[in-house]
Amino acid sequence: MVNVAANALSMVAGVGTMQMVLTDEKTVDFFIHELIPYKFFGQTVYITTTHVCELIIILGIVIFALAARYKIMHAEEIPRGFQNVVELLVEMLQKYVHGSMGKHGTKCYVNYIGTVILLIFLCNISGLVGLRPPTADYGTTLCLAIISVVMIQYNNIKWNKWGAFTSLFEPIFLFFPINLIGEVATVVSLSLRLYGNIMAGTVMITLYYTLMPIFAKIGIPAFLHVYLDLFSGAIQAYVFTMLTMVFITNKIESN
Repeated sequence: MVNVAANALSMVAGVGTMQMVLTDEKTVDFFIHELIPYKFFGQTVYITTTHVCELIIILGIVIFALAARYKIMHAEEIPRGFQNVVELLVEMLQKYVHGSMGKHGTKCYVNYIGTVILLIFLCNISGLVGLRPPTADYGTTLCLAIISVVMIQYNNIKWNKWGAFTSLFEPIFLFFPINLIGEVATVVSLSLRLYGNIMAGTVMITLYYTLMPIFAKIGIPAFLHVYLDLFSGAIQAYVFTMLTMVFITNKIESN
């Protein structure tokens, strides 16, 4: 029981290279692996599977962005093929941001929201091509949440000036701890929601492939991937960006 509890805690923390042995023949491995060690300010840190998988995804996004830019720079009067796809994606993104943020966000935040939703979505579905989803690592989702919260608080200070600080003491100064916790909780809620859903899907898929007999791995996993990777991945990317836009808009409109 002690070993099982230790393994469970290590899984949540995502620390080290570990395997949970179930039988003499089957092992379950959905953990983050340390690949390349190096020294950083006297401490040994590692390039992990999360870094490698995320780098692959980012390179894919960069290649797509460069190809899209080239196509738009040499756009045809009557769009077709790849140009048509790019223009459709841009129009959908502008409508998505405008629908949530109105005039405040269409011009300023389209690029940021577009980048984040594309990155999160591709990270979430990367399990379909054999990668370990980077968003199944809390370090990734926490960093994304911190970036969003910095933008939220930047708009809060930009539009509300000193009101961004005095609002923490409303309606009376005794509410300061509660209001402060409410602001900090945004980081936790954004990061844990995304991490928890993707990690759960990764664990379930891994357990299925490891524990089920061969005949049960034909056809059935396709439905699991559609729901746990594709559908859930799209929903979580949508929820993360939608909440980010809502929080930013609330800070702007509270002015």
